[in-house]
Amino acid sequence: MEQQQQHHSRRWWILALLGLAQLMVVLDATIVNIALPSAQQDLGFSDDARQWIVTGYALAFGSLLLLGGRLGDLFGRKRTLIAGLLGFAVASAIGGAADSFAVLVAARALQGLFGALLAPSALGLLTTTFTDPRERGKAFGIYGAIAGGGGAIGLLLGGVLTEYLSWRWCLYVNLAFAVPAALGALTLLSSTAHAASSRIDIPGTLTATAGVFSLVFGFSRAETDGWGAPVTLGFLAAGVILLAAFVAIERRVKNPLLPLRVVADRNRGGAYLAAGLVSIGMFGVFLFLTYYLQQTLGFSPVETGLAFLPMVGALMITATTSTSKLLPRFGARPLIPTGMALAAAGMVLLAGIGLDSSYAADVLPGLLVLGLGIGLVMAPAMNTATAGVGAKDAGVASAMVNTAQQVGGSIGTALLSSIAASAAKSFAGPLPLAAVHSYTTAFWWTAAIFAASAIVTALLLRSGAPAEAPAGEPVFAH
Repeated sequence: MEQQQQHHSRRWWILALLGLAQLMVVLDATIVNIALPSAQQDLGFSDDARQWIVTGYALAFGSLLLLGGRLGDLFGRKRTLIAGLLGFAVASAIGGAADSFAVLVAARALQGLFGALLAPSALGLLTTTFTDPRERGKAFGIYGAIAGGGGAIGLLLGGVLTEYLSWRWCLYVNLAFAVPAALGALTLLSSTAHAASSRIDIPGTLTATAGVFSLVFGFSRAETDGWGAPVTLGFLAAGVILLAAFVAIERRVKNPLLPLRVVADRNRGGAYLAAGLVSIGMFGVFLFLTYYLQQTLGFSPVETGLAFLPMVGALMITATTSTSKLLPRFGARPLIPTGMALAAAGMVLLAGIGLDSSYAADVLPGLLVLGLGIGLVMAPAMNTATAGVGAKDAGVASAMVNTAQQVGGSIGTALLSSIAASAAKSFAGPLPLAAVHSYTTAFWWTAAIFAASAIVTALLLRSGAPAEAPAGEPVFAH
């Protein structure tokens, strides 16, 4: 109780440090994309090898998230957050100083590993620090805006650093986030561990880690080798089988890695699904609109990053207002499907771009509508996914949000890249027109995904305000 009071009095400072940690993890997914061409030229690796700079991070991050969340639950989130931040800083320094492709890939995998430790700890601490429904709404609105807009901020920051300094600073910059956040965590946070249940579910950990790894790797191979390739089919099948085995194990073990009560709740399950589905579409926007702005409209990397800022602004408006004012009154059911429908409308607007389009007339309106929609999905989904969870499960519930986003992003990148590549190949016309056709085809598919997601989430989510912590499960920060 004393620790709960300590955290309550410092709660807005704690939100600032958790937001800093979350921003670092989210922008790292896109900031390195901007740096890749320069890094490739500097270190001399092939186009085929280039994807491993992105995939190495995604594989380690996605497959270890559940374990990272449970470690925070068992041994204290202050410890796992600080360890994750400092480890991320060291991995970033190694990557920035890399003199070979192998060192850079190893550093990115290390970033993913420590990211999997800190991301669930940060969201878990937010969940247990803000327990008043109105304040919780404000806090999750800010945090959700960072989660949704961090990718666009990464594009801008990556463009500035690559253009004016060096690609290496896209990695070194993480030290400016990680070190102050770690110092803030040491000062502001107190720590409690659930020692009575501090056993790691080894079979569950192995099957969950291998299952998510296989899924993410399978989707990454689909992007390069095709959906029918044996390696793609083999890893996707292995992922499904391993995750089915994981569920069977979790139903039987005494101290499960993921207590099924966390995901069995209809609202939480719907929120996890929403987080994954919105991530599928978001990756399509960042990937193909970046290509369009740079290769078709001739934007520089910095101009491309600036072009996404209006979307971030729109996203912040709906993320903060929806969770502070609407979610406590109406619950997630009217908000998330409406956000998905708005995002679909934004993608339809973006699908109208052409070779002679302008940013102000043809790109900006779609980005604004899309930002409003994503903000209406992301923050309420994160809040709902962790609402009503007792303190001892807050870390693993938070890890499920991150896992859903990571798997969704992997599916989106693979699916939309293959759709775009097929559209470009089948288009009979000049290359510039074929490129734009591939982007608009991907945008139409993304619009369809968002529209279908609106229907699915409307059917799945319950009406009413989010649940409070279950009886007998006091929510306290640790």
